[in-house]
Amino acid sequence: MTREKNETWKFPQAFWVANTVELFERAAYYGLFIAITLYLSRIIGFGDIEAGAIAGTFSALLYFLPTFAGAYADKIGFRKSLILAFGLLTIGYAGLGVLPSLFEGGGLVEYGDVTKFNGLDSSSYRYAVLPVMALIILGGSFIKSVITGTVAKETSEVNRARGYSIFYTMVNIGAFTGKTIVKPLRLSMGNEGLIWISYFSAVMTLLGLIVVFVMYKSKKHEGQGKTIGELWAGFMRVLTNTRLVVLILIVTGFWMVQHQMYATMPKYVLRLAGEGASPSWYANVNPLVVFITVAFITQLLRKKSALFSMTIGMFIMPVSALFMAAGNLMPDGNIIGMHPVAFMMVIGIGFQGLAESFISPRFLEYFSLQAPKGEEGLYLGFSHLHSFISSLLGFIMSGVLLEKYCPDPMLLLTSEQKVIFEQGNIEPLKLLTEAQKIEHYSNSHYIWYVFVGIALISALALIIYGQVVRRIDAKKRLV
Repeated sequence: MTREKNETWKFPQAFWVANTVELFERAAYYGLFIAITLYLSRIIGFGDIEAGAIAGTFSALLYFLPTFAGAYADKIGFRKSLILAFGLLTIGYAGLGVLPSLFEGGGLVEYGDVTKFNGLDSSSYRYAVLPVMALIILGGSFIKSVITGTVAKETSEVNRARGYSIFYTMVNIGAFTGKTIVKPLRLSMGNEGLIWISYFSAVMTLLGLIVVFVMYKSKKHEGQGKTIGELWAGFMRVLTNTRLVVLILIVTGFWMVQHQMYATMPKYVLRLAGEGASPSWYANVNPLVVFITVAFITQLLRKKSALFSMTIGMFIMPVSALFMAAGNLMPDGNIIGMHPVAFMMVIGIGFQGLAESFISPRFLEYFSLQAPKGEEGLYLGFSHLHSFISSLLGFIMSGVLLEKYCPDPMLLLTSEQKVIFEQGNIEPLKLLTEAQKIEHYSNSHYIWYVFVGIALISALALIIYGQVVRRIDAKKRLV
């Protein structure tokens, strides 16, 4: 027993290399993703609903394709898959940086201290962003399945929960790093900083490509060389696994709320607290909390089932959304130097991070234990399907809710206010009258009430799911 305990924190080289490049990839992804709707609106020129739909589809496909990419990765091997993935990601991220300057008329125009990209917003050329984003989607789909699949391959049932807690720690170190660069770039370069974030992401994925090429070696080759028929049979097994499909649908509610940190929060905070707010830094509270708590929580609940841990996290989520709503109900005046909306957003995001520590590592552990040898990529790719659904629904819902309850202040300016904006150094929010603010922003917190309801329904559904699964398993043991 002592020997087993001593070995549970020891992992092969492939495990550590995979987790290291996951850090690079997450830094690249979150650096871009925390500002993706701002990039699509302020640089490319899409409105809230269009930007929400594109960002949601981007995120959704990034989580839909891993099932297929994972099956193919099982066939060709994880090393080749990672080299392909990081190559595509590097080209895609660099492309987002280059794209705005490629077309005639495209450029950055200064209105006082506000920078706006001018050109693509009045042209069909702006849709050129879609194939560039498709490269990131394809590369990212391999990352999702292969890294989590590597953790499954390179661990045993004894140390798998710990392996995924390490993986999730690395994810959140990367997320913290990526989000940290957004604010200084936006402060020093205005909206042009949103373009340079793409170059940062390209450098991160290039580093990942180099590390994989030089260092990734694994002795686990189960599943390589499968025929098309064998791949299809694996697809059908996982797609018809009712237990896993239902769990994915339930956990989708958690991720619909979690994705609002990217879909809704940046625009919500900037529109209510002003351009001086720091949504990318507020979002960093999430990975910081996960980094601090995930290993402790996993160790604390190591003797409890994965479903037990996940249920605790699910009931924390509606609480987090209530905190987010509370900021718009508080009187004016700073709280420790922060606007009330920003302060309560930070509290809510902190609770989201705590919920994630209870849910995500154990969810991946639960899925990995269902995967047959040689099909880890397929099953772990399939495990990300919840974010396909939640991204598609969550981002589109965000665009609709923002337009209804928290619209872009630029769209509310009168002709006289627009003249002042173009000639002066005043941000649009500060040009609005109190009457305009009351009319258009007094019910902005209703957005978060919608997500309180979604999170609460999901939490109750997981309790029912747990009871049903226990009864089914008990009957099987009696047979």
